[in-house]
Amino acid sequence: MSPAPTGRPAAPAAPDAARTVRTVLGDIAPGDLGVCDAHDHLFLRSPLLPGQELDDPAPAAAELRAFRAAGGAAVIQWTPYGMGRRAAELPRLARESGVRIVAATGLHQAAHYAPEILERLPADPAGLFVAELTEGIGGTGPRAGMIKVAGGFHGLDGHARRTLAAAAEAQRATGAVIGVHLELGTGVPDVLDMLCGDLEVPPNRVILGHLNRSPDLTAHRLAAEAGAYLAFDGPSRAHRATDWRLPEALAALADAGYGDRILLGGDTTTAGARSVNGGPGMPYLLRGHRTRLVRTLGQELVTRFLTANPARAFAADWGPRAAGT
Repeated sequence: MSPAPTGRPAAPAAPDAARTVRTVLGDIAPGDLGVCDAHDHLFLRSPLLPGQELDDPAPAAAELRAFRAAGGAAVIQWTPYGMGRRAAELPRLARESGVRIVAATGLHQAAHYAPEILERLPADPAGLFVAELTEGIGGTGPRAGMIKVAGGFHGLDGHARRTLAAAAEAQRATGAVIGVHLELGTGVPDVLDMLCGDLEVPPNRVILGHLNRSPDLTAHRLAAEAGAYLAFDGPSRAHRATDWRLPEALAALADAGYGDRILLGGDTTTAGARSVNGGPGMPYLLRGHRTRLVRTLGQELVTRFLTANPARAFAADWGPRAAGT
């Protein structure tokens, strides 16, 4: 696994004053993001989840209200192109709830799409990603604030490689961070070798998602050493090594000096998992989950995971690139 980009040196990080978080209501200072669910979904449709679609604005609004009541201030929606983002609804939901929302561009695994959706993709997906980040989703909608892509189970297929290549091109053009779905938490070496090695994306512009699904402390440490952000998202799923191993994993990373790389999210992907339908939903991240982590890791560290770290991870220097300079 390549620990850092090779070839040309990475561009220096922009000064903090030049970096903003791109929400659906406009760009904000990173410090204004607040307590952040760094990976979740308000809307989502996939042929792999029949009958569990997140496609109704009313439950989405109720979920945001519940999250706000639990102390939440921001949600990063990782739903990418072609999966029912309902981008036109997001500004209204953000205004009415008082929760800042960041939308995503990008592509998921091919299995999450009907064949005709992939057939309609432009020949240059990178151009689509850039347009959604700088002009607006659908040409007139809110602008996306991150790029979401996906690896495979312990590897990368052809679709994933094409998507990662397009994401890297869009990242260079805009500065946006790339969030990567890791299938069951695997495939970290392949993703980092391609993105940060072959494609020279700065590691601090990469978020590795679902690391909690594979409680491999060595893999976590290698990812942190490479310089990527580490997302531990999707708590409350008892059939995966999530909640009960998470304090150990996070403590190990913090003790090794990587507490500034950790992000926490809820990853609500089905209607039945929403709190308004009797599931844990978005509020669980800040109620049961945060409470448990604070008992084992301490308030200061967990607050950093939920505030300072996502503020830094999702901020970008949008201006010069968006203007073509």
